[in-house]
Amino acid sequence: MFGAMPTVLITGASRGIGRAVALRMAAAGWDVFAGVRSTKDGADLATASDRIMPIELDVTSAEHIAALDSVLPERLDGLVNNAGIVVGGAIETVPIGELREQLDVNVIAQVAVTQAVLPRLRASQGRIVFISSISGLVASPMMGPYAASKFAIEAIGDSLRLELRPWRIPVILVEPGQIDTDIWRNAPDTLETAVGAMSAEHRALYAKHIAGTRKAIPWAQRIASPVDRVAKTVEKALTTNRPKARYLTGRGAGASKALARIAPAPVRDRVVGGTSGVPRKP
Repeated sequence: MFGAMPTVLITGASRGIGRAVALRMAAAGWDVFAGVRSTKDGADLATASDRIMPIELDVTSAEHIAALDSVLPERLDGLVNNAGIVVGGAIETVPIGELREQLDVNVIAQVAVTQAVLPRLRASQGRIVFISSISGLVASPMMGPYAASKFAIEAIGDSLRLELRPWRIPVILVEPGQIDTDIWRNAPDTLETAVGAMSAEHRALYAKHIAGTRKAIPWAQRIASPVDRVAKTVEKALTTNRPKARYLTGRGAGASKALARIAPAPVRDRVVGGTSGVPRKP
């Protein structure tokens, strides 16, 4: 039954991190409003727990976001901005329309959803969680568009946390490393799609980069942590008495943070370029 326990809106709850967070928060006794893109995904979630209420939510749709006011309860205790996509490829070759879509989904839409529900969160002194990434700490070659979106989310989270401090609304960034979700399972296909969209000239220019990325993906897939690890971290961010501004989670996250904060740019470039297979010469 809805209405007696804390409530949370989770975007991108159809699969991966969003689905895992929805199930975990429902198991913890929260009433979960799960943003999904399809009726089937919503039905699957509703079957999994009677505490989950699926709602149709394309985060880039102004109509869907406006409709939140009529479907959400009067009290909202948490927002988990999780919905996102991945656009890969060398910056020189990424179609501008795809770059725009990457930023629209991963950045602009996050702000739009947050703006829509902030009055409810202010009334309850609720919490806002952004699912960021270690890609928001260290940018990798061939993943520039995705990294750009996560760097932007880091900045938005920091600014929003300070802006909302008078109302005591915590704003928390969860920064996963490699996680066993569709992002990494589909990484080979994502790369090949990007390669296929390149011109013959660009494929020749970036042939070594492409080969290096093909070799790096299986390593990242092997070290990927279970998705429940992120869900557990999000639960902590939503429930602990004094949440941190940031939570790293998953293998490789701590090393990425150290690399971002301590290593000078030449060292960082050597490490990231080496692990990504970037050639020293064309």
